[in-house]
Amino acid sequence: MTSIDVQHYALHIDGKAVDTDESMTIVNPADASVVATVAKGTASHIDDAVAAGKAAFESRVWAGKTPQERAAIMRAIADAANDQIEELVELEMSANGATVRQATGFHVGYALAHFTFFADLADTYQFVRPAPVVTFPALAQSVVHREPLGVVGAIAPWNFPLLLTLWKVGPALAAGNSVVVKPDEHTPLSMLRFAEIAEANGLPAGVLNVVPGDGRDAGARLASHPDIAKIAFTGSTQIGREIMKLASGTVKEVTLELGGKGPSIVLDDADLDLAVDGVLYGCFTYSGQICESGTRAIVPRSLHDEFVTRLVERAGTIALGAPDDWDTDMGPVIDGKQQARILAYINDAVAAGAQAVIGGGVPEGEQFESGYWVAPTILTDVDNSMPVAREEIFGPVLTVIPYDTDDEAIAIANDSEYGLAASVWTTDNGRGLAVAEQVQTGSVWINDAHQINAQVPFGGYKQSGVGRELGPDALDAYTQAKAVHVDLSGGREAKPYDILLSHADD
Repeated sequence: MTSIDVQHYALHIDGKAVDTDESMTIVNPADASVVATVAKGTASHIDDAVAAGKAAFESRVWAGKTPQERAAIMRAIADAANDQIEELVELEMSANGATVRQATGFHVGYALAHFTFFADLADTYQFVRPAPVVTFPALAQSVVHREPLGVVGAIAPWNFPLLLTLWKVGPALAAGNSVVVKPDEHTPLSMLRFAEIAEANGLPAGVLNVVPGDGRDAGARLASHPDIAKIAFTGSTQIGREIMKLASGTVKEVTLELGGKGPSIVLDDADLDLAVDGVLYGCFTYSGQICESGTRAIVPRSLHDEFVTRLVERAGTIALGAPDDWDTDMGPVIDGKQQARILAYINDAVAAGAQAVIGGGVPEGEQFESGYWVAPTILTDVDNSMPVAREEIFGPVLTVIPYDTDDEAIAIANDSEYGLAASVWTTDNGRGLAVAEQVQTGSVWINDAHQINAQVPFGGYKQSGVGRELGPDALDAYTQAKAVHVDLSGGREAKPYDILLSHADD
């Protein structure tokens, strides 16, 4: 990893850099070196940020702009951020261990493209929607106004800190809201920098506030704050449940994108060259630290041994190394706690009878002695009742589960508390579509994986979440509907008031 100076970052509240008494240390997962320190926000800083957002909203300095004016400023912000993409990529890599190819293309490149998508959506979104004219009980028409909620809270994860934050900030700003962001403690750097870029390119102070801090303090206050109208959260199902409880105190709206245990269903007519690479891509990209990763390969028993052999051969070509090396395919996991958790899952599975046909521990080599590394691991002799097949590991661990019939494959895929994403591998698209219709997940990819398209909604079934992000209706989640009734009857005579007032004196 290219060395960078240890810089200190402040909170970003009301357009100002706000320092605090306590700091958090940002560590490079590749070598455990300190790359930055960040001011640690508390509940009181969340209060200040919410107050700034509320003042900005009530002044209508942003909400009062036309959608086209907001869109133009958002595009300018995206253009300016693209001009500084190398800096944003470095901030992402240094904090979360993403490889330079992934950070450039997905972590930052996707983030800015999606922010532009939300800007464009502001141009076309129907903020005013006339309803049909009615003649009963009197001639009238209603008009539905989609209005901003006010101040919304965004709590973001460490795996895609900029992308998944902008999935919330983008539509919130496009709709005219103010936003308070609580980034994950591991990865606040890119969002703090983005907020500076945003205000340097036309976003008024107070509209976007960024307060890194501990989830149990700053995050809990944001989720329960009475002046926060909505919470959008991406993270674990466990934390999602707690946020839902906190939000219920003031009946906040919530969007929760939570855990996953994605099935990759390989049908018996699949193109094995495509399916092998696709299944590995679906599981091991970003060291398996993606909520919609395909971590369960559900494979026909008749193809099981051949498929596993091919998986092992191809997985053996994955190059682990320094994240800033363009030849590196896979980097470290986020921290020592997560590394230990992943290795414990693998060890417990092996103790229960699973076989680690590749990987299973820390990769060998001097460069892996520091930092937080887990080798790409494939486990066979696994059934769907084992914890390694049921619980979200969030690491480079692929389980291979055999089946005999398509119905059994679908049943295994659906036998999970999660339902975020799945893939189906087949040379018959019609057959793939038939399977996709029966899989209980929010996204199904046929002969592909990790295909997040801003044009379509993304979210989960079951305990993988509540609500959807992205898609043509993304602003719905950041607006509220107001119905305005306009009487067109022209007088008292046409009204149904005599239902009550039939005895008035003539």
